[in-house]
Amino acid sequence: MKSVVNDTDGIVRLEECPVPEIHHECDVLVKVASSGLCGSDLPRLFKNGAHYYPITLGHEFSGTVEKFAGGVTDLRIGDAVACVPLLPCFECPECQKGFYSQCVKYDFIGSRRDGGFAEYIVVNRKNLFILPADMAINDGAFMEPITVGLHAFHLAQGCKDKNVIIIGAGTIGLLAVQCAAALGARSVTAIDINPEKLTLAKALGATYTFNSRELTASDIRAALHEMRFGQLILETAGVPQTVSLAVDLAGPHAQLALVGTLHQDLNLSPTTFGKILRKELTIIGSWMNYSRPWPGVEWETATQLLAERRLSLEPLIAHRGSFESFVQQVQDIAQHPMPGKVLLIP
Repeated sequence: MKSVVNDTDGIVRLEECPVPEIHHECDVLVKVASSGLCGSDLPRLFKNGAHYYPITLGHEFSGTVEKFAGGVTDLRIGDAVACVPLLPCFECPECQKGFYSQCVKYDFIGSRRDGGFAEYIVVNRKNLFILPADMAINDGAFMEPITVGLHAFHLAQGCKDKNVIIIGAGTIGLLAVQCAAALGARSVTAIDINPEKLTLAKALGATYTFNSRELTASDIRAALHEMRFGQLILETAGVPQTVSLAVDLAGPHAQLALVGTLHQDLNLSPTTFGKILRKELTIIGSWMNYSRPWPGVEWETATQLLAERRLSLEPLIAHRGSFESFVQQVQDIAQHPMPGKVLLIP
């Protein structure tokens, strides 16, 4: 079979290798249908951020069940499934409380072990979420990124009737915009510095959009004055400036969910820090996308929204293609910003 292999120093290549074998009682062999490149893969690709090399990345994928071991009793050959990349131990105190993302003994597909940038992959049964028959199988590659935003909503006790503000209109942010609109948010605001992304956010359901490169925080805050109560802000860009912006924009007693991963030091001025206190903000750290019962209500909600065709995925896709075109696209990203979701279709 073919697989995309990543070496150190950003070397990405195609490799022919044997189809992986089933070895354990809960193993499942999956034929990959669609596999997405995540922004979190970029440090693993180009900055030696993986746990080992060579490695096959890919934790956002869907496929069909090809074969399974005797310990698997609830799957059939041909079932459509999506990858649930985290594998907690389910035994530690954190797991017992349903805090799976805080498990210290966890494994992770596409990071701590080979992932879905391949024709076939063997995974534990608990790493698979069964997709309904009325859902397009390739949409399953979006399950994992959709649930990232849904997890933040879950931690905030929902987004219904709240004034939701999404800072960062990348893939995660644009999916969160759509989810918030579909789940009954009172208003949905998208903020970014890219006018094309803001136009897309508006088309995908945002009530308001603002370009933070063209407008000051005071300008945006004034425009949102009538929506200053009942705010839920998601910071998805993962840069220090947008964290500060989120605090500046927040209304009294707003919830601020920090979703984006920072790769630079965050230095808050005394004035900005004081706003957290004076506004009595609730700061929510949101990490990954899991809750109890495993893998969580986020995954059930994502399935429902996709099956009901309430999310538009096509505008988020920058590239889909075979192994050869996928590798070329990944190599191009080394020189240019990631243009949108890049999909491998084996």
